[in-house]
Amino acid sequence: MKPFDLLSHAVRAKEILTVLARHGFADLISQVDWPSGFWQRFAPEPTEQRSTYERIRLAAEELGPTFVKLGQILSMRPDLLPYPLILELRQLQDHVKPLEFEKILPVIERELPGAMTEVFSNFDRTPAATASLAQVYFATLKTTGAAVAVKVQKPDIRHNIEIDLNLAVWLAEKIQNHVSALQAIDLKSAVEQARRGVLSELNFETEARNQEYFNTLNRAPEEVFAPEVYPDYSTERLIVMDRVDGDPVGRAQLPPEKLSEIARHGAASLMRQVLIHGFFHADPHSGNVLISKDGRLCFLDWGLAGHLTRRLRYALADFWVAAVEQDADRIVQIAADLAPVNARPDLRAMEKEITLALREELNFSIGRQELGRAMLKLLFIFGRHGIPLSRDYSLMAKAVLSIEEVGRTLDADFDLRKQAAGVIREVQFERNSPRTFLRRSRELLRGTLSGLQDLPSSLHRLMRRLEHDNITINLQHRGLEDHDDAMKIAANRITLGVIIGALIIGSSLIVTTGIQPHLLGYPALGIVGYLLSAILGLYIIWDIIRHGRHK
Repeated sequence: MKPFDLLSHAVRAKEILTVLARHGFADLISQVDWPSGFWQRFAPEPTEQRSTYERIRLAAEELGPTFVKLGQILSMRPDLLPYPLILELRQLQDHVKPLEFEKILPVIERELPGAMTEVFSNFDRTPAATASLAQVYFATLKTTGAAVAVKVQKPDIRHNIEIDLNLAVWLAEKIQNHVSALQAIDLKSAVEQARRGVLSELNFETEARNQEYFNTLNRAPEEVFAPEVYPDYSTERLIVMDRVDGDPVGRAQLPPEKLSEIARHGAASLMRQVLIHGFFHADPHSGNVLISKDGRLCFLDWGLAGHLTRRLRYALADFWVAAVEQDADRIVQIAADLAPVNARPDLRAMEKEITLALREELNFSIGRQELGRAMLKLLFIFGRHGIPLSRDYSLMAKAVLSIEEVGRTLDADFDLRKQAAGVIREVQFERNSPRTFLRRSRELLRGTLSGLQDLPSSLHRLMRRLEHDNITINLQHRGLEDHDDAMKIAANRITLGVIIGALIIGSSLIVTTGIQPHLLGYPALGIVGYLLSAILGLYIIWDIIRHGRHK
């Protein structure tokens, strides 16, 4: 962010810094080189004792919707941020007052294909839900009479969010450059990626596509579902979807057996999304999940979805099995296979940390089975050892943690391992099925045949170059540079030695002849030869002493 941008938004920047100081970060901010007169007097540090990570969460909530969203997305970076901070950021909640309908109405009329009265026969102007980016209203379509929910983006929200996000990136860069304790963390890059994530959620067309795609993949709509979207009425700032009458998972009035069944269905659906389809809801926390009146689980808010390739899905299945079996060595091997080529992790140290993390979170002997927490810890260990896995792995870990919490809300004895076991078997069958073997064989055969087809033309080009003598082979010996320099220095000194010896011998012959002119009773030419020999000899001695014997 350029300096003039900071000055143009100095009021908001000062508000941000004031809130940070109020929550006990004045010492951190004071280490940054601020513009003259910018950092003057802030609120005193809080007297209430709270942990650092808790104060970060409280500061984000006070700073408003943009920083809440930023924190929520940063909570999906367990490869970078400490595990306790991840847990605090996951608790971030929007505390937003609803906007008056008069301010929302222009957005609705601008985004709809016609006037609101032409599209809806009934429209409840009281918002059914309010979030940081949008408000939701209930209405009835005029053409079909269907009960729908209308999600509308707040007016001018993008401009305000972009200002806060730019200030956040600028502040992260300042802190990273001036606070030595944080220089090992690429804080600016993490905030910049989160910034892109927040801006992407402002495009409701992406959310609508994700929602529709899930419904096409979902093979158990009688158990779980997402509201159907009406694409003719949905735009970048507005979504019209089926209205879902239901209750949050914590307030559903159903028999325990039914709640336990719903928990199993939701967990099985998420595991299939992750391991079978490679497309999953990235934030299925209790606020984004409803239990409909007919006893089905409904996934809401598809603004953030994860995507996994076939290779990452198979590796994740292996991770899962190894974690359940407490096989730290296998986990290290899988992570090393996924690591970048230039990564040099300390595998022994990493295995010790993974073993400890598994014992803390997956101690089945005492009933401790926190698979989501274990995944978050593993990703943080990988990142700390230079193995940054896919961002979608972080989304997966957060999704697993959220669905575990939802499952335990519905059923105190919920065990995600049981729901995952069948999906894991399905993944293993997919990997080793005859169809997969045939597909791999076709790919190998296709690649081999393609190479064989190119071989004759490659050989022909090589022969033509040989015929025209225009092939150049470059050879470079590595590690011999020092020897080359030493040989040059030795050759120079030997040459000087020969010259000195020749001068001494020649000068001695001249002195014996007694030719004129004389200097101090001796032939002057011989004396000059002796002096040059002495100077050159002293230079060699001085050069040897200056550079050491090895040179």
